Amino acid sequence: MSWNQTGLASSSKSNTSAEYSFNDYVQKPIEIYVFIDPLCPECWSLEPYLRKLSIEYGNYFTIRPIISGHLNTLNKDIFDKPKKLKDIWEKTASRTGMSCDGDLWIENPISHPWIASLAIKAAELQGKKAGKVFLRKLQENLFLMKQNITDEDVLIRCAREANLDIREFTDDLYSPSAKKAFQCDVKLTHEMEVDYIPTIVFFNQEIEQHGIKISGLYPYEIYVRVLQQMLQKDPTPEEKPPLEEFIARYGVVGNKEIAVVYDWTTAKAEKEMKKLQLKQTVEKIPVKYGVFWKYIGR
Repeated sequence: MSWNQTGLASSSKSNTSAEYSFNDYVQKPIEIYVFIDPLCPECWSLEPYLRKLSIEYGNYFTIRPIISGHLNTLNKDIFDKPKKLKDIWEKTASRTGMSCDGDLWIENPISHPWIASLAIKAAELQGKKAGKVFLRKLQENLFLMKQNITDEDVLIRCAREANLDIREFTDDLYSPSAKKAFQCDVKLTHEMEVDYIPTIVFFNQEIEQHGIKISGLYPYEIYVRVLQQMLQKDPTPEEKPPLEEFIARYGVVGNKEIAVVYDWTTAKAEKEMKKLQLKQTVEKIPVKYGVFWKYIGR
């Protein structure tokens, strides 16, 4: 893992994938490329920091997930070693507090990971926001529920949870458009010399300067510091929303995510969530590591 300046200029790389539409966003000065793989537990563990960054400084940037295909190509035989994958997942869960139930690889193993990547690109054809929501639903079903997210029934359920147009999604799933979009992401991964996931690359679209690349997981303060450097100023963080509003916005959240966003201990996060549980606005999700909650409203 490294935290280093990339030698790639924003202007030379931002047009690599012409298929992307920015209609979902108001133009903001910073664009953040987040290189991930949907089956990567460390990418899942990055979620608390991305959520906090979006809440506090989301007025300054847009996030662009890039599906790297890294796990598909780096170790093609790793999917034939379920015990090794189980151990990797569970060590990550213990270290980060974001549950990754490695029993999946023993009970319901995944043999064609590229299908999940294609599904994300198919979802993005309904808009970048739709693609992000679908990606999160995939991760929840994979890491928390031990679901094989390359199974078509599971993919359709995730699409429903993300409020996608199901007929459009199924038509797009194996379409040339989805395949081309995924190929563009893989190409961008190679061009930006991303050799570790997750990797985040910050670009300032208004100033001609190099991007800054961060490979691996780092404390939240590092991401804020890089954002400040890219903006060339110290932005004022937005006020955090009330806890119930935060839960309602995201639907499913973990104690680790709550603790990171609100600068609490996980014990404090659990205490506050139990209050909402007594009010019957959330229900506890049984997971192997950590604690997750689902918003059920009033």
